[in-house]
Amino acid sequence: MVVDRYIASELEMVALGRDLAELLKAGDIVLLYGDLGAGKTTLVRGVMEGLGWEGAVRSPTFNLMQVYPTRVPVVHADLYRVASAAGIGLEEYFDDHLVLIEWPDRLGGWWKLIFVGKLM
Repeated sequence: MVVDRYIASELEMVALGRDLAELLKAGDIVLLYGDLGAGKTTLVRGVMEGLGWEGAVRSPTFNLMQVYPTRVPVVHADLYRVASAAGIGLEEYFDDHLVLIEWPDRLGGWWKLIFVGKLM
């Protein structure tokens, strides 16, 4: 599935994330493409709100991955600082977590594409 939608504000991006949360389940992988400041983490925040998360959601740029124990377990990965994600253990979460990946171009060719969200 490819979602192509114009988003005019941060509030609309959060709302889109909440809407997407209704469709997503453990085992789904969402790839978030977009320039710095495009709204990737804002979309993730909306997904997390839609899944019942009440805490802060920040891009895990320095620790690479953040796990959230929501009704659908979530892993949020930010690969901006890595040349390749091979060996960081992300694939361990693919079967039983919803995986949200910022900067998925760093993944390399070792994974299977399931879902793409492109933020421009």
